[in-house]
Amino acid sequence: MRGTDREATVRRMMERAQRPVPPEIYTEAVRRGGRMLRRRALARRMLWLLLLTAAVAFTVWALTTRPWVEPPSDTTPPLTGW
Repeated sequence: MRGTDREATVRRMMERAQRPVPPEIYTEAVRRGGRMLRRRALARRMLWLLLLTAAVAFTVWALTTRPWVEPPSDTTPPLTGW
Protein backbone atom coordinates (compact mmCIF):
# COMPACT_ATOMS: atom_id res chain seq x y z
CA MET A 1 0.00 0.00 0.00
CA ARG A 2 1.45 3.33 -1.02
CA GLY A 3 1.63 6.34 1.30
CA THR A 4 -1.23 8.19 -0.40
CA ASP A 5 -3.48 5.12 -0.29
CA ARG A 6 -2.67 4.59 3.35
CA GLU A 7 -3.40 8.24 4.13
CA ALA A 8 -6.73 8.08 2.30
CA THR A 9 -7.69 4.93 4.19
CA VAL A 10 -6.86 6.51 7.50
CA ARG A 11 -8.80 9.66 6.60
CA ARG A 12 -11.87 7.58 5.70
CA MET A 13 -11.64 5.70 8.98
CA MET A 14 -11.39 8.94 10.95
CA GLU A 15 -14.27 10.63 9.09
CA ARG A 16 -16.76 7.86 9.83
CA ALA A 17 -19.51 8.87 12.17
CA GLN A 18 -18.67 7.89 15.72
CA ARG A 19 -21.33 6.35 17.88
CA PRO A 20 -22.31 8.64 20.76
CA VAL A 21 -21.01 7.62 24.17
CA PRO A 22 -23.72 6.87 26.76
CA PRO A 23 -23.89 9.59 29.44
CA GLU A 24 -23.28 7.22 32.36
CA ILE A 25 -20.07 5.95 30.76
CA TYR A 26 -18.95 9.49 29.97
CA THR A 27 -19.39 10.74 33.54
CA GLU A 28 -17.59 7.69 34.93
CA ALA A 29 -14.70 8.18 32.50
CA VAL A 30 -14.42 11.88 33.40
CA ARG A 31 -14.46 11.04 37.11
CA ARG A 32 -11.78 8.37 36.76
CA GLY A 33 -9.68 10.55 34.49
CA GLY A 34 -9.79 13.44 36.96
CA ARG A 35 -8.81 11.15 39.80
CA MET A 36 -5.94 9.74 37.75
CA LEU A 37 -4.68 13.24 36.94
CA ARG A 38 -4.84 14.26 40.61
CA ARG A 39 -2.92 11.15 41.64
CA ARG A 40 -0.24 11.79 39.02
CA ALA A 41 0.11 15.40 40.15
CA LEU A 42 0.38 14.32 43.79
CA ALA A 43 2.98 11.68 42.92
CA ARG A 44 4.98 14.24 40.92
CA ARG A 45 4.89 16.70 43.83
CA MET A 46 5.96 14.00 46.28
CA LEU A 47 8.88 13.00 44.07
CA TRP A 48 10.02 16.62 43.79
CA LEU A 49 9.74 17.00 47.57
CA LEU A 50 11.75 13.81 48.06
CA LEU A 51 14.42 15.04 45.64
CA LEU A 52 14.61 18.42 47.39
CA THR A 53 14.84 16.75 50.80
CA ALA A 54 17.65 14.47 49.59
CA ALA A 55 19.55 17.43 48.14
CA VAL A 56 19.25 19.41 51.39
CA ALA A 57 20.28 16.38 53.47
CA PHE A 58 23.30 15.77 51.25
CA THR A 59 24.33 19.43 51.44
CA VAL A 60 24.06 19.48 55.25
CA TRP A 61 26.02 16.23 55.50
CA ALA A 62 28.74 17.49 53.16
CA LEU A 63 29.09 20.76 55.04
CA THR A 64 29.33 19.08 58.45
CA THR A 65 31.65 16.18 57.63
CA ARG A 66 33.67 17.89 54.88
CA PRO A 67 34.55 14.68 52.97
CA TRP A 68 36.92 16.55 50.64
CA VAL A 69 39.37 17.31 53.51
CA GLU A 70 42.07 14.71 54.05
CA PRO A 71 41.84 13.22 57.57
CA PRO A 72 44.83 13.66 59.87
CA SER A 73 47.32 10.81 59.91
CA ASP A 74 47.18 8.64 63.04
CA THR A 75 50.10 6.33 62.17
CA THR A 76 52.98 8.73 62.86
CA PRO A 77 53.23 10.38 66.29
CA PRO A 78 53.71 14.10 66.31
CA LEU A 79 57.27 15.39 66.68
CA THR A 80 57.65 17.24 69.95
CA GLY A 81 60.68 18.25 71.97
CA TRP A 82 63.12 18.96 69.16
